[in-house]
Amino acid sequence: MRILFITATRLGDAVLSTGLLAHLVRTYPDARFTIACGPVAAGLFQNLPGLERVLVMTKRTYDRHWLELWKACIGQTWDLTIDLRGSATTFFLRSRKRLIMRGGRRPGLRLNHLGQLLHLSPPPMPTVWLSEADKTLASQMIPTDGGPIIALGPTANWTGKIWPIDRYLPLWAELSRQIPSARPAIFYGPGEQERALALPVLHALPNAIDAGGHFSLTQVAAMLAQCRLFIGNDSGLMHLAAAAGTPTLGLFGPSRASEYAPSGRSTSWVVAPGPEGEAPIAGLSLERVTQVALTVLAETKS
Repeated sequence: MRILFITATRLGDAVLSTGLLAHLVRTYPDARFTIACGPVAAGLFQNLPGLERVLVMTKRTYDRHWLELWKACIGQTWDLTIDLRGSATTFFLRSRKRLIMRGGRRPGLRLNHLGQLLHLSPPPMPTVWLSEADKTLASQMIPTDGGPIIALGPTANWTGKIWPIDRYLPLWAELSRQIPSARPAIFYGPGEQERALALPVLHALPNAIDAGGHFSLTQVAAMLAQCRLFIGNDSGLMHLAAAAGTPTLGLFGPSRASEYAPSGRSTSWVVAPGPEGEAPIAGLSLERVTQVALTVLAETKS
């Protein structure tokens, strides 16, 4: 059985789709999967059971990336094609069954919309497939023989989502006062822009673990899985932390928690005051974030 799974360009949306993919793996354990996604998300699927190939869709002018995808898939007869991008591509492929998710934004959790495509309620939770090499690297980077490691994710792909960087130092001061043995790990994506955003926090917290920049997505997920808590902006990293099973606290300003709240084993979020989708994230107070973070730490204490 061969399945074509067309998922998101953005990392966060791709992570949310992994629950649906995991359901398909369980339902069709002998299936061979082809994943089509954007370049940022491609590494997420490298350990997927039954993976045949990943087709990286790089955006082209005049939507030529869809033509390229069609050319890569036209030679195959598919047993099932799933398109989470709402395109017409699968109508032009030989497919015994096709499921197409309606494009565009609509109210409600994105995760629920994904589940509805296969009539799954509740929807399957996101997951990450890790290799033994990923786990080995994580154990070297994130020690578990000392105090708890708390992950901080101060970056995002849009400046409007970024909680003011200068609040992480007083946040950490209070967390470490409550848990003196705790140590921070700073997570951020590849590229100079991401590192520039993370550097002030790395410099302000000299004992922090630098867990960003040059790791694969599955390595990052494995490192996050070793952390006691993730605190960070609404971002792909936030969704990856939740999928890895890390207790996750998402910080929301002008993005919508009603659509993109983190989904996982233990998740919380705080929202800046104001109209949803328009609230400046700077309005999210240090006191509020600290209070919820400490509550989550107390509730998840092993």
